[in-house]
Formats: sequence, C-alpha cells, structure tokens
Amino acid sequence: MKNVFPSHPVAAIIPALNEEEALPIVLRELPRDLVSTVIVVDNGSTDGTAKVALSLDATVISEPRRGYGRACLAGIAALPPETEIVLFLDADASDYPEEALLLIDPITRGEADLVIGSRALGRREAGALLWHQALANRTFTGLIRLLYGHRYSDLGPFRAIRRTSLNLLKMKDTNFGWTVEMQVKALQRGLRVKEVPVRYRKRMGGTSKISGNWRNSTAAGCKIIWTTLKLFFYR
Repeated sequence: MKNVFPSHPVAAIIPALNEEEALPIVLRELPRDLVSTVIVVDNGSTDGTAKVALSLDATVISEPRRGYGRACLAGIAALPPETEIVLFLDADASDYPEEALLLIDPITRGEADLVIGSRALGRREAGALLWHQALANRTFTGLIRLLYGHRYSDLGPFRAIRRTSLNLLKMKDTNFGWTVEMQVKALQRGLRVKEVPVRYRKRMGGTSKISGNWRNSTAAGCKIIWTTLKLFFYR
C-alpha cells in the first residue's frame, strides 16, 4: 500500500532476538499504509526470527553482536536514503504497532522532532509493566528531571524521530543505555520532544530478556544511570 505520508517516508526499525513467535503479530499489526520500509534487525537469534521476518515482507539485517543499541545502529545504517521519519518498536508484541500514527503524526504536522510512546501515561494490561520496572522508570526519569529540568514519564522503546534529528544526536550506545541516550541528547540539542499515551501488553514468548532476569535488570539500571550522568558531565 502507498505511504499515507508520501512527503514523509517512514521506516520502522525492529530489533529482534529470538522472537519468532511474537514477530508475526508485530509485523501484521504494523500499518503498512503508514510505514513504507520495515527493517527487522536479527540480533543473533537462534530460532526462526529472520525467516519469519522475510516471509512477512520485512527487510532483514543481521547484527550478530548482541546489544539493543547495536541492533538499532545496524538498522539506522540500513535506512533508505529517502527516509524522513524513523519509528522504533520492540519485536515482542508488547507494543501496539497500530498506534504508530500517534507517534508519527506530531512530526508530520511539525509539532515535534522526537515523540515517545509513554506506557506510564497510557493503558497497561495487568502484569505488563512489573513493579520494579515502574519504580525504575520513575527513578530514571526523576534523575533526568533533576539534571535537565524536563519531565519525562517513560523511557519506552516505542518512539518516532525525524531522520535529520536522529543524525544530529550521533547515537553511540550499544546496549541498555540507548533509550536514555536518545532522550537526554534530544534535550541537550534542543529538539522538540513530545510524549503520547500508548497502550502496553504482556510480551509474548515468556520472560523478558531484561526485566525477567535480575542480572540483566541490574546491569540495565546501572547503565541507564551511568549514561545519564556521563552525558550531563561530559557534554
């Protein structure tokens, strides 16, 4: 189907690690009349993630080195040159891809450069956001508010950004600090940032690779705090 924003080509980047069960839901719910390019970054999967993505007309990029940030960077490197808006979302079906318009529309209307889908402001399925995730989210966003005076409600992965703004941020983080790096650098660079409420549901395919593992949860929390402080003191 033709992109509904022909003057603003949209590309979606979906990092994926062993998500063959959930990925079909994500790709089928993603509005293809809105998103002209879908890039699934296979981040070292040992299941049929890449095969599933190809069968559903997605472009598959291989990034065998593990790390959410690495996968996002690989997806950015593969963007078509005409791309003007980049949409990021997870492959575990916890987001509602059909809500992509909520994130993209403020950019096409010239109201924002970066739009964050806020799980904190939206409706959440019971058990989708665990208590320690919610607490950590409040802690991290509170630290940003303390340092930068901006009130974020979430560091959610479902987000859209203008391509030129993304280039300006010069993203570097290769793992857990990716989302906070983008949000902090957006404030530092003076981007127009907006949050919109989005729905959130339990992920498919079992336990989260981060929140369901205490070692990964601890590592992610430490990395987010470290990234926030590093960007503040070493601008």
